[in-house]
Amino acid sequence: MTEEIQMALDTARSGMEKSIAHMESELMKIRAGKAHPAMLDSVMVEYYGTMTPLSQVSNINSTDARTLTVQAWEKTMLDPIATAIINANLGLNPMNNGESILINIPPLTEDRRRDLTKRARAEGEHARVSVRNARKDANDFIKAAKSDGLSEDLAKDGENEVQKLTDSYIKKIDEILAKKESDIMTV
Repeated sequence: MTEEIQMALDTARSGMEKSIAHMESELMKIRAGKAHPAMLDSVMVEYYGTMTPLSQVSNINSTDARTLTVQAWEKTMLDPIATAIINANLGLNPMNNGESILINIPPLTEDRRRDLTKRARAEGEHARVSVRNARKDANDFIKAAKSDGLSEDLAKDGENEVQKLTDSYIKKIDEILAKKESDIMTV
């Protein structure tokens, strides 16, 4: 395999890895009815005039499958944290007990489960499109190398390798998505 083809494969693999990592981070935000500290990753709190991620001003734990506990490092931060959780539009209702913030995760209704499954599928489709774009970029790179003197057989082999890589990442996306959908639909 030539240097050009290897470079195209490495670039495609890197883009596809980023697609999967992004999809996984987006799927973590979709709650499956179980309390998980990552559900609050998108919450930003005003801390001394600066918007700061919640995880940098508190400890977040799940005490059981239905409850999250947010332990602020400074007691004065309890009210701003509760406000930030409400403003994050996650559908959660924080309760301030003076020591920490408790968040009860309500069980999901059947309709809500279907909506979340649709959202998960949409994220999966975004990841597939991104993987296909990485494939297109790699194939374009190989075609450019072909016009610069790469033999037609090597170019064809390179495109076949890129397709195999694409197929493996699409399969990985489908597996991750199937697992998330089963998590969401499990009562």
